[in-house]
Amino acid sequence: MKNRLKVLRAERDWSQAELAGRLDVSRQAVNAIETGKHDPSLGLAFKISRVFDMPIETIFLEEED
Repeated sequence: MKNRLKVLRAERDWSQAELAGRLDVSRQAVNAIETGKHDPSLGLAFKISRVFDMPIETIFLEEED
C-alpha cells in the first residue's frame, strides 16, 4: 500500500516526531508507515485521516498490480 503521509506532513511543516505525538505513536512507527515498511492498523489509519482532515483513501492508495 502506498501513502502520501510524508508529502502531507511536509506540507504542514511537521516533523515525524510531531506527527507521532499527534497520533500517539512512536516516531519510528511514522517512519515505517512513510517508507512502506509497515501498514497502519485500521484504527491508526482513521486517526491519521482525522489529523489531516482527509478521507483515508486520499492518504492511502492501493498499489497497482
